[in-house]
Amino acid sequence: MRAGHPWVFRDALGPRGISEPSGAVIDLLSGNREFVARGYVDREHAIAVRVLTRDPAERVIPGNGIVAGRFARAVQLRWVLFGTTRPQAMRAFTGESEGLPGVNVDRYGDFVVVQWLSPGALAWRDELMGAIESALAPRGIYEQRRLRPLGGTTPPEPAVRARGDEAPVELVIEDGGCRFGVDVTAPLGVGLFHDMRLGWAAVAARAAERRVLNLFSYTGAFSVHAAKAGAVEVVAVDLAAKVHARARRNYELSGLDPARLETIPADAVKTLDRFADRKRVFDLIVCDPPTFSHGPAGQFQVARDLARLAAGSALVLSPAGFLVFATNSTKVSAAELDRALAEGGAAAGVDLRIVERVGLPQDFPVAPGFPEGNYLKVAIAARVS
Repeated sequence: MRAGHPWVFRDALGPRGISEPSGAVIDLLSGNREFVARGYVDREHAIAVRVLTRDPAERVIPGNGIVAGRFARAVQLRWVLFGTTRPQAMRAFTGESEGLPGVNVDRYGDFVVVQWLSPGALAWRDELMGAIESALAPRGIYEQRRLRPLGGTTPPEPAVRARGDEAPVELVIEDGGCRFGVDVTAPLGVGLFHDMRLGWAAVAARAAERRVLNLFSYTGAFSVHAAKAGAVEVVAVDLAAKVHARARRNYELSGLDPARLETIPADAVKTLDRFADRKRVFDLIVCDPPTFSHGPAGQFQVARDLARLAAGSALVLSPAGFLVFATNSTKVSAAELDRALAEGGAAAGVDLRIVERVGLPQDFPVAPGFPEGNYLKVAIAARVS
């Protein structure tokens, strides 16, 4: 915690427990009663306390302006990092690493979405909203409460307008010459994972004149970037037919012919098996699976099944082709991702070499004492045999 980790897990408290209500600010002391940190309580989460400060003299209480100042500094950092080339979709504030754990703030064009991950953080709601208006001057602010109760889950709710104008049903966002339609009210995400911005660029840099396979393709960000960069063929595989419709719409928005996108609403593992049986190969394969899912091939768990995915992908990767292998699971380390590639390549009889790695872009800063914050791992491997 002294090194900057923002969480105290409930299991770490042992029998001591916490009696204060969610949102109450408490001091955390070592065994010899020495001050360690000050944070707020979350009674309904596996994370029992989220750290606000390690300075005993700093009183972080709602309305005293400290959180507003932290938000303003976070935005200023992004303006310094990006200058005039600011992404239209960007993270404006990463609460765990920038001073209010349990909150993320994302900017989509002229609109902002605030994600509340802990009810304890809601005590700073008005102060944060005012800071957003001052620093970003958005047309509208939406908020989504993703509050997971202890020992269970609740269905995600749509984001609701908190301040300002109502957003259009489809808000068009540009990235790297591509255009994507997002819905800032969507309960499961707006339709664009902008933390993968560096991964999109890495794929676009290798896509020209290549046959591209996009596994777990979602709304087609990788597909659009590959096609825009000159891919001769793009195949998108995802179980959900609805996301393929969104991908075709993103093709249209980007000035591409949606008829040239081959969409397969099927299980990725089974599709790889069929491609291997038919000896259909690709020059560039993107594999960015969810952490957990159910499909015709059974239950998928990224920590358990990455090597199987790597093997299936390697079997349909052409000589001198590239495999872009990614995970955003905090339960999978970079070393474990590498091991999955190694085991999968060995099982397929294919020799792979990691030639590039990318991770989170600059607008997702991570405190060095918080390794869980560096959740996105992308390894790009070349087939050399």
